[in-house]
Amino acid sequence: MHSVYLTEEHTLFRQAVRTFVESQFAPHAEAWEAQRRIPREAWLAMGDMGFLGLLHPPELGGGGADIFFALIFLEEMARSRMGGLSAAVAVQQFIAPGALAHHGSSAQRDKYLRASITGHAVGALCISEPDTGSDVAAIRTTAVREGDGWLINGAKTWITNGVYGDFHVVACKTDRDAGARGISLIVVDADTPGVSASKLNKMGWHASDTAEVVFERVWVPGENLIGEENRGFGYIMETFALERLVTAATALGGCDLALEDTLRYMNEREAFGRSLNQFQALRHRVADLFVEVEATRQLVYHTGWLHQQGFPAVTESSMAKLKATELQKRVSDECLQFFGGYGYVEEYPMARFYRDARVGTIVAGTTEIMREIIARAVMDRRSFAQKRDG
Repeated sequence: MHSVYLTEEHTLFRQAVRTFVESQFAPHAEAWEAQRRIPREAWLAMGDMGFLGLLHPPELGGGGADIFFALIFLEEMARSRMGGLSAAVAVQQFIAPGALAHHGSSAQRDKYLRASITGHAVGALCISEPDTGSDVAAIRTTAVREGDGWLINGAKTWITNGVYGDFHVVACKTDRDAGARGISLIVVDADTPGVSASKLNKMGWHASDTAEVVFERVWVPGENLIGEENRGFGYIMETFALERLVTAATALGGCDLALEDTLRYMNEREAFGRSLNQFQALRHRVADLFVEVEATRQLVYHTGWLHQQGFPAVTESSMAKLKATELQKRVSDECLQFFGGYGYVEEYPMARFYRDARVGTIVAGTTEIMREIIARAVMDRRSFAQKRDG
């Protein structure tokens, strides 16, 4: 459908991404899912196409593009037919380097951000811990000064790109008694002595690596601190708003592909002498799903426009993430039902779509956390941040 937010340039970009993803990634979906790993060549190929630095400034090798190029890219990544690849790419481009891009030193940007944009270095954001879940202020990983550097101890979990990545942006307590005001972000090379990672065996997102990462007496130089000491919580919150918008766009792409595959199947599959797409009971259910997907897209795009204008859009990002991921869960369930028994076997795409969609309501802030943020905004009249300059 036409959109007031998109130009012809956006449309041409969508076509280019779709062609690339369907030709370079989709044919390898079965193999990469079985291997449970994204090969290095995939990252380099995306880097060569300029897909890993869309929002970053040209002087660092990025595209300097507007937010809608990023949303389109994420929607089209679903056509890889690997939810895990979409998630890993989203973390690589928008999540792991977020604080580095906005608050990192020139040296940090040259070392980590440039390599991230070209695909030569894969990054991870390490916040969640085994005992803290969504309570960022309660993290226990510590970083204490030792000599001219930091000594880090602790454990992180649910870390995308945590096993095969090259660097970790780690949330640490640098003031144990200050709660959220005592958190800092420190970048750590994955091969630093004392860093170890183990892969979690997940229900879905098999192509991506999700890890528990342990830091045992890990020493890093003082210049690895990102931005200012004890300002990390604010940096994380900045990243979270974009992460939720990113997750919503990824879920939209999943909805689009699931419906597309389902319509193709319903057109080819016959029952009682006619194709499935001629049964009114099914047609109306499909129509309802398309209405919800399109309405959700408008919410996601409006949130993207707010972000582009410099508004924090914390509430809107939470709304978009809540609606899009819950909808993807429903769409995958409904589409699997339309496939009947074939939807439940691995030879057909819906089994993977169903598994991959389920985690969307958990990552980047659970549905319950999204509802609480929204409730604080609309019921408690909570204002989260001011408009950004520029």
